[in-house]
Amino acid sequence: MGSRTLMLLDTHVLLWLRGGDERLGQTARREIDRAWRSSGVGVSSISFWEIALLQTRGRIRLTERVGPWRRERLEQGMAEIPVDGEIGIRAVDLADFHADPADRLIVATALDGHRLVTADQRMLDWPGRLDRIAATR
Repeated sequence: MGSRTLMLLDTHVLLWLRGGDERLGQTARREIDRAWRSSGVGVSSISFWEIALLQTRGRIRLTERVGPWRRERLEQGMAEIPVDGEIGIRAVDLADFHADPADRLIVATALDGHRLVTADQRMLDWPGRLDRIAATR
């Protein structure tokens, strides 16, 4: 992605946005809409892995398979940020952060200068230098 700053959606926010979930607050929705208009919305590639895992385990239902669902999001202008070695190493090095590997990778991705939108209280409360917005606002 380079120096391009994105509004980085946590996995549940991506699902909430797609499904019109009311848990996504008006302020967060407005910020996402503004970023979308300037092609500034992104998601970590690990989020698609999480969604596929949740679907396989029966914890979420999509109207289609994850592959076509992912391609539709990307065709609509969402940027996918791949997990590379640098992000992986940064995820391991997060001080005072919980152990969930997907959350660690998403935060490590956001630390590249992106603004994370999440409702995960552990991410919101983390004392690290992370630009973030509460998805429920």
